[in-house]
Parts: sequence; structure tokens; C-alpha cells
Amino acid sequence: MKEQSKIPFRSIQGWLFDLDGTLMDTDDAAAASLAARLSPLLGKARAVKVARRLVMASETPGNQLLALADAFGVDAWIFALWDRLKGHTQPTYRLIQGVKELLVELKGQGHALGIVSTRSQDEAQAFLQQHDLSSLFSVCVTRETTHYLKPHPEPILYAVTHLGLEPQACAMVGDTPVDIRAARRAGAWAIGVLCGFGEPRELRRAGAHLILPSTGDLLKYIQQAQTEGTGPDTYTP
Repeated sequence: MKEQSKIPFRSIQGWLFDLDGTLMDTDDAAAASLAARLSPLLGKARAVKVARRLVMASETPGNQLLALADAFGVDAWIFALWDRLKGHTQPTYRLIQGVKELLVELKGQGHALGIVSTRSQDEAQAFLQQHDLSSLFSVCVTRETTHYLKPHPEPILYAVTHLGLEPQACAMVGDTPVDIRAARRAGAWAIGVLCGFGEPRELRRAGAHLILPSTGDLLKYIQQAQTEGTGPDTYTP
């Protein structure tokens, strides 16, 4: 594997964040349901791990299928059906520890912030409003915003263009290889976090410049870089 590059924290002007597993502590019903089905065959502990990996592995082809559905004009129907199946109860979104402090600090330092997610616009806005975060973000890219979804670079490029920045002046923070690949293909810096679905090996393989235990840990890395003028390459659990 090629040596990972050190992130120039001082030159980063824009920060983009995935939602699920990055800002949002997701209670993944799909993974839990699949794990329950696999438990009699694999045992509980292994079933949970396999279920999480299967759900994550479906993300790239799933996003590609949604892009194909959009091309045929049936994506709105698919999303409407999915929303009906989920029901109309307003979910409660949990915030990952340390995230709000990070976002407030970045905004206070004059950084531009954006969301790049495959959630719907309504879900993204509901999450931001529940935790009083809406005013911190200048752009919110969701599955309705662009023709292609991650790992295609279009959502990242849309966000950085809206922020008035170049990709190399921005960093994408996400928990899966899909986030990392999208960032690298767009020319942005890629930071993986382990508070969601991703595991260190696959995040490195996708090209992460930095891997952290959790999104909130990014704050101390930024503060260290500002103090010392440098930042560590990677976190190795």
C-alpha cells in the first residue's frame, strides 16, 4: 500500500461530512435485522460483524442503482415507496459524542461546512434541526441534489463549488470506503472515522489520508496542527 499523505490542516478551508456513522449515531435496523437472521448459523458476535459488512458492501451498488433509477425517471417513486414502508413517525437522531463541539469550533474559526449524504433532504434537515446545527452548514448535498451519488465525485464537487472552494482546500469526513473514494476522486482530502461501518483496513485501501477513532477526535488533531504546524498521518488502532 502506498504511504498515506499528511493532511495540511492549516490550508483546509472547507469541511464536508457524511451523516450516518459520522455525525449521526445510526441505529441501523437493516443490519440488526440481518444479524438476527444470521445468528442461528454464525453465532451472535460473528453474525453482527457479517451483517454490518454486508450492509456496507451494498452501499456502492445501491447508490449506482439509484442513479440508474434516476436516469429512467423512477427514483421519486422508489423513494416514496421506501418512505411509506418506514412509516410516518418522526425518528430521533442521535448525535455522535464530540461532534457538536467540533462543528461549532470549526465554524467559529471561519471554516465553511457542508453535508454530503445519501439521506433524503428531509431526513438531513430533520437531523440538523433536532440538534440545532442547521446554521453551521452552508451546503447540504443529499440524494436529491446530484445525478450521481457517492462514490462518484459529483456530490463532493457540487459541495465544494457551492462553498466557492477548490477540492484540494477541502476535506471529506466519512465512515465508509464510499466516502473515501468519492473524496479522492474529487481531489479532496479524505478522513475516515471508525464510529460507523468502516474498518481500518478497508478505509486505508480506499485511500484515506487519515483514520480516527471517532469524528469528535478530529478537533484535537486540528488544534495540534495549529499549535505545532503539523499533524499526524494516521491513527492505527
